[in-house]
Amino acid sequence: MKTVLTMALALCVLTITTYAQKRDMKLEKILQKEIDGFRGEIGIYVHHLGKNTTVSLNGDTIFPTASIVKVPILVGVFQKVNQQQLQLSDPFVYDTNRVYGGSGLMQFYKDSAKTDLSTMVSLMLTYSDNVASIWCQELAGGGAEINRIMDSLGLKHTKVNSRTPGREDIWKKYGWGQTTPREIAQLMLLIRQGQVFTPRLSDKMYRYLKNQFYNERSLSQFPAHIATASKTGSVNDARGEVVLVHGPSGDFVFSVLTKNNKDQSWTRDNEAENLTRKIANTLWNYFEPKDKFQPYAPVL
Repeated sequence: MKTVLTMALALCVLTITTYAQKRDMKLEKILQKEIDGFRGEIGIYVHHLGKNTTVSLNGDTIFPTASIVKVPILVGVFQKVNQQQLQLSDPFVYDTNRVYGGSGLMQFYKDSAKTDLSTMVSLMLTYSDNVASIWCQELAGGGAEINRIMDSLGLKHTKVNSRTPGREDIWKKYGWGQTTPREIAQLMLLIRQGQVFTPRLSDKMYRYLKNQFYNERSLSQFPAHIATASKTGSVNDARGEVVLVHGPSGDFVFSVLTKNNKDQSWTRDNEAENLTRKIANTLWNYFEPKDKFQPYAPVL
């Protein structure tokens, strides 16, 4: 009952906040010009909390999450913590049968290596570890349980598809997970504002999201001393990122999601990744004109 009431309160707060938002037409025009000509589909959502202004360009369109799905998985794990079915200190033993390709370090663990839930959550978010993420999804009760939590938060398009019964066909279209630019930004904001389960648990989730190894995209476009929380996602034809920035003028959250990208390269100058950096730099210099950062350029 406590969890349901907490989620209901979070949804009410989110609805009130959304109602009062103002559309930033100037920024919208700047961003629209920047994405014109992108060879793929792109969606952007921006919310400056201090000004309570927003920009939404295809902000309610569904996109693949790729590894950004690990944010909903994080919430699923913490539901079990909230229900006292799991503790972050719980021990686990790694089995090499769990080996799964892609990003991450756990696939290189020795068989029977000992770990704990906190380490797995850290690997899932900091290094986007696929083995740890699949394990965390299981511990959360599976994709269907995580999807029920997203529904309770009003995030009806944010779903886990992989290894989720009944979602096999939609998995073929969107992959591991799906969301919209608006919803994934709202989920990050709910966590930041202490509105998921309890303020204490939200705070712990947020701390995990602040430690990012993959910092060469949007994070490279903010001064190093600025605190951020974020998650990237990448597959061949889709790149995305959600970021919450603690700027001098106030916090702002934004997401950039893409799909059906023509440039499917895995090089530093990938078109979608370059564009994401450019958007992040534009946002910083737009919101912080007195603290302009380096001109947009790919980081070496």
